[in-house]
Amino acid sequence: MPDWARVERHENPFEGPIFLAGAALAALHPAARHDHPIGGLWRQRLALKAAAAVAGVVGRREDESGLRDAHYLTKAGDDPGPAGKLLRVYRAIGDPHRLASDEWAEDVLDLLDLRDSAEAGQLFREIGRAMSQTAGPVQAAARAAAACLSLGATGRILAPWVADMLLAQRLRWRAPIPLLAIGLRSGDWRSAREGRTDLWEDCCALAYARAAATALDLHADLGRRAMQLLEATPKLRGKEASAIVERLLAEDAQSASAGRMTSDRSSRRLFERLVELGVARELTGRPTFRLYGL
Repeated sequence: MPDWARVERHENPFEGPIFLAGAALAALHPAARHDHPIGGLWRQRLALKAAAAVAGVVGRREDESGLRDAHYLTKAGDDPGPAGKLLRVYRAIGDPHRLASDEWAEDVLDLLDLRDSAEAGQLFREIGRAMSQTAGPVQAAARAAAACLSLGATGRILAPWVADMLLAQRLRWRAPIPLLAIGLRSGDWRSAREGRTDLWEDCCALAYARAAATALDLHADLGRRAMQLLEATPKLRGKEASAIVERLLAEDAQSASAGRMTSDRSSRRLFERLVELGVARELTGRPTFRLYGL
């Protein structure tokens, strides 16, 4: 991201919010379009940031660590609770199949338990019309997000989700990227609730500019970490070392649990070796129930 396109470099960014959003999204565009091996992991990390930001907006106390725990420490088929569901909603944004499906609106209604809501159904019909309008991608995304806020707390969860989906569709990205929630400031939401349309669109434009810079910086960081991990792979010993490396490149976090050919103990030793080599991190800071990631 060039320095001149970063919002914090401008004394009064409201002089050209759409220009800054366009410049930042243009810089992000190649990464968003590229089928990079870390693309899934990248979107998961951004989803975690977005979910943590939205958790604060809707009055939840979970930070990124708490949301990650709720998702990864819940057994398959068990209820992850409100925090785990919130993260799963935002992880669903990065699914490439969402844009390819005509059923994406129904999918997100299911994720938020809104399938039977007449108000939500009407809202999505309005958003469908917004998708066919001629407004620019950022303006269209901002208007769709504002429309979602009529649903109260659920609408505040839904608004960035829908905006990011619409933006990715307009820009023809291979998969949506969680962005808007990451870039919005706490006071920005007030302008939408008060019906100050022009101000809200400017706030969203600056949010996309901020978030695009964050996303591109993260992509570069994960790319460097991935290269370091691959360079260290020949030094590893263990029957499932290759499989663990592949998962580290594809998944935000994983526990040191037994595999098909390894015990809990050998798996922990392998992760400790990766941490010792500086190519993986322990993400929780706990002595037990640890999670590891790139």
